[in-house]
Amino acid sequence: MKRLLVVLGAFALLFSSLLTPDSSRVRGQEPKEQSVKVRWLGQSYFQIESAEGRKIVIDPHAIPAFGRQTVAADLILISHPHDDHALIEIIEPPAGAKKFNDGDILRGVIETKTGKQEWKVIDEKRGNIRMRTVATYHDTMNGMQRGKNSIWIIEMNGLVLCHLGDLGHELSAEQVKAIGKVDVLMIPIGGIYTINGEQAQAVMKQIKPRLYVLPMHYGVPGYDELAGPEEFLDGVKKDDIKKTPLTNELVIPVDTKLDAPKIVLLGWKKPEVKKEEPKKEEKK
Repeated sequence: MKRLLVVLGAFALLFSSLLTPDSSRVRGQEPKEQSVKVRWLGQSYFQIESAEGRKIVIDPHAIPAFGRQTVAADLILISHPHDDHALIEIIEPPAGAKKFNDGDILRGVIETKTGKQEWKVIDEKRGNIRMRTVATYHDTMNGMQRGKNSIWIIEMNGLVLCHLGDLGHELSAEQVKAIGKVDVLMIPIGGIYTINGEQAQAVMKQIKPRLYVLPMHYGVPGYDELAGPEEFLDGVKKDDIKKTPLTNELVIPVDTKLDAPKIVLLGWKKPEVKKEEPKKEEKK
């Protein structure tokens, strides 16, 4: 008799679970898709937003040709101490804070004294976000021409994003190993101060990003001090290139899978918010 009651109780629980609606679908709610958002603001300036809404800004600038684009951040990452990569003054601190805490501004290269640079090895976790650096140079002369540079690797929501800063050379086997697996690669391609398009293709092949390649630090209409993207795109299949001139944002669902990595040329302007025209009052 006891066994019969146990069996009947199990069936009752199973039946009730089938009738109980999934809490994520109550009141017509669908499970929210998790995604990471990457926004380009010209040159090497990016804002990355985690699925939870935490914002990281990398290499902010206020180059006149790109306009003074102010965005908010919880953390600021600087690849090297040049003015067009380290203008923290234009970044808004987290809500409720008047300024950034020193610990929320992470610098991959520091100046110990005038003209003297040193790499700062960083490997930190903030909640579910990990940020670390890989030491490189800004030129092909071991930093003698333009100094040192740090690559930033950011892990969030199961994705790995890599920002190469002002990389000035192809990578060594040790540097490639230190970078590790990458899903999204932000790579300079404009030459003169960084690797050029041909060198960037070689670096891309070294790193082998899984999902997306986001070119940066290159010439765009209105800013022709650097070479455009043509050399970097030479020989790349058209199907592997995506141009989005009307938006500076790439939304990446965390479960994204692609047959081959895609090069995305983002627009650098923030989409303009359309103002609603005031409604005209009807004449009575």
